Amino acid sequence: MRPLSAPQRILHVPRRFVAHEWGGTETVLAELASQQQAHGYSPEIHTSLALSDLGKEIIRGIPVRRYGYCYPFFGLSEQQRSQLDRKGGNLVSLGLFASLVRAKHVRIFHAHTLKRLGGEVLTAARLRRKPFVVTLHGGVYDVPKAEQKQVVETQAGHYEWGKFFGLLFRSRRILEEADAVVCVGLGEYRKASAALGHGRVHHLGNGVNAGRFSRGDGMAFRRGHGIPRGALVVACYSRFDPQKDQLSLVEAFDRLAATHPRLHLVLAGPCTVPEYLAALDARIAASPAAGRIRRLGAIESAGQALPDAYHGCDIFALPSRHEPFGIVVLEAWCAGRPVAAANVGGLGALVGDGENGLLFPSGDVAAMAERIGALASSAELRAKLADAGRNLAMRTYTWERIAERTETIYQAAEAHCAGQGNKRAASAALAAEIR
Repeated sequence: MRPLSAPQRILHVPRRFVAHEWGGTETVLAELASQQQAHGYSPEIHTSLALSDLGKEIIRGIPVRRYGYCYPFFGLSEQQRSQLDRKGGNLVSLGLFASLVRAKHVRIFHAHTLKRLGGEVLTAARLRRKPFVVTLHGGVYDVPKAEQKQVVETQAGHYEWGKFFGLLFRSRRILEEADAVVCVGLGEYRKASAALGHGRVHHLGNGVNAGRFSRGDGMAFRRGHGIPRGALVVACYSRFDPQKDQLSLVEAFDRLAATHPRLHLVLAGPCTVPEYLAALDARIAASPAAGRIRRLGAIESAGQALPDAYHGCDIFALPSRHEPFGIVVLEAWCAGRPVAAANVGGLGALVGDGENGLLFPSGDVAAMAERIGALASSAELRAKLADAGRNLAMRTYTWERIAERTETIYQAAEAHCAGQGNKRAASAALAAEIR
């Protein structure tokens, strides 16, 4: 990163940001901001009060400020608002917008969301004549229709009175007008590049704190959750949501349970779709091997609990229907655990089948069971794939490298923003001459 003459603010704007609903986007933001802070910048996170009642907070050393918001639909129930808070809600926050417009000494406005809130960030950046960067964490060009339908159904039947805000903040122009568009997933990058065609689309995967996840007390995790010492544990740590498809993982586990009596399954994460979690719990209860399945809640992300959880398993499985990158794969690798994952989105680019992990077609329970069974049957295969995965993660996906590449993107965005400013100035000068 380039040296600084004075601290400059980098304003990151996600839709929500709370410690108790931690996920991949939150991890990326916290780690990237920490790197930027270490290099003399002043990163801040500005977001909505969704899932929180704290207006100001410090999370992992980064200032977080939250603002009031609403979903501009008539007749939403509290349950529907909560569902939108957890996933995909198209909110508006005029308090956040006003704060962005007033902000001083800003170097970059960096949105981690689209729709109305992303439009607010774009508009604030343009009013302040500063670069605007937007990161797609997997929610535009490479999302299954079923997942898009889930958010639409929550709002169905409720009159939307907030379309004016979308027009005001040019929400539909975010990607076309951005000084840089960052895609976490390789598939999204390819589709965005083709669709936008303006040459300002960048592919930048996620990173991992390798040192943190390389150390963990797996036995403490097992004791804490009643897992027998000699058990062979398959784990999936991800939010409970149809996207993550833990139901298929339970089906695959049932196929293996009789022939692998040592095999246990652990599922953990926050819940974004309560109806899905209820269906998953019912399916677990109906399993012939229900006594060997543990369904836990969210694992606290900031301390030692999460590294301990990775060290407490023998195989990590990720059966997602859609996955822009798969940061949990990097975490599992750094803990020395082999991975079996669905061949979708960023996972197909991240995991080399037979080289550092095993892939299976998304939703194919038989193939999933076969791949997990292969790992369960061979300690040698588990060790080989885990070592290769760990080497790749530590060589390519450190947060230091991700921050360096982000800085390169920021500089490109600054150059584009300055160029656009020069064009506007030249046009104004020409118009003045003509007059």
